[in-house]
Amino acid sequence: MRTERRIAVVGGGMAGARFAERYTALGGAGTVTVYAAEPRTPYNRVLLADVLTGRYDAEAIALPLGAARLRAGCEAVTFDPDARTLGLADGTVEPWDELVLATGSNPVLPPVRGLRRADGAGLTEGVHTLRSLDDCTRLAEDAVTARRAVVVGGGVLGVSAARALAALGVRTEIVHQGPHLIERQLDAEAGAALRARLDGLGVATYPGNRARTVVAPDGRVAAVELANGYRLDCDLVVLACGTRPRTALAHAAGLPVGTGVLVDDRLAAGAPHVSAIGDCAEHRGAVQGSAIPAWDQADVLALRLSGADPGARYTGSRPSARLSAAGLEYAAFGAVDETGDEGLDVLRLTDATRGSYKKLVLRGDRLVGAILFGDLAGLDALADAWARDDPLTGHPLHLLTAGSGPAPG
Repeated sequence: MRTERRIAVVGGGMAGARFAERYTALGGAGTVTVYAAEPRTPYNRVLLADVLTGRYDAEAIALPLGAARLRAGCEAVTFDPDARTLGLADGTVEPWDELVLATGSNPVLPPVRGLRRADGAGLTEGVHTLRSLDDCTRLAEDAVTARRAVVVGGGVLGVSAARALAALGVRTEIVHQGPHLIERQLDAEAGAALRARLDGLGVATYPGNRARTVVAPDGRVAAVELANGYRLDCDLVVLACGTRPRTALAHAAGLPVGTGVLVDDRLAAGAPHVSAIGDCAEHRGAVQGSAIPAWDQADVLALRLSGADPGARYTGSRPSARLSAAGLEYAAFGAVDETGDEGLDVLRLTDATRGSYKKLVLRGDRLVGAILFGDLAGLDALADAWARDDPLTGHPLHLLTAGSGPAPG
């Protein structure tokens, strides 16, 4: 009689790896098997731009799996929630007792003419996404001979990719449809400071613009044409327009799917013994799509399934982000938009000499949110006060200015 519990994790991304590591660290019973489509150890996708510049190699960004077993290059293509079986691309079928869907997301391809080859078989030569180490390798090879690049999308990934290409000596421009760069986390003033800093690093930006056509007369990209008719000559294009949850596997198995795989506070996915975490999961009407919520969900599910805390529940993650690269760094957390809330106070500190910008959003003596761009002095104290919801001691201006170093040079 079989007594060993079998935990199948579908997806070798950041959420799946985190769950596997935490489940085994918590002493969860049975065996954990991670089925990864990519033929390599799971890795930290947040650091792909740093791999592109050579700051890290592929091994340096590998993620731990604890005592879990990895089946790399072994994509799951079907699963049966009633029979509790998993069908793999090689035709084999594997049984499971608990299934964790961590299928992640795919890059969004914007509605731009000319993205695909004439025969429809893949992207036009010179057009890239940056979602995997294989993407990173192909982009790095193309960048060796590239002279000018256009990054479509000015979110965190787009800015990181543009900075990396500029560091490789490629003249780079960002086309961004939003009103300013990284508008989900930065306000207009921080976005303007970021734009000025990028300009100083050799990256031109075009916010409030939309790419309309990839011009590739000979099968390889030669330019990007904007909706206003302006043409940006280039021989390299990077698409950084967000991601879309990978839900086909769950949908085919009959699980409830909205934008992502629908989960409750237990992260249960609509069928007994099936859960979903990370970029593929939709919780309380939202798909988070970033690393911290993915890890928070993985931690909660590991607590619940391992028995360390059977009542563990995921009620959401507190929004935060941080980017750190040579000559470019910022941190943002909490609610940074004070518009429409008369109960909030805002403190801003701008230093044109340093090229820095700081903003605190306060409700009484509590910190609601903050943006720090170009100077992260005071970040730890502010983040701790925000995370604990502690009252700020002394005047908040002290937290903005304490420890500020010399202007970046």
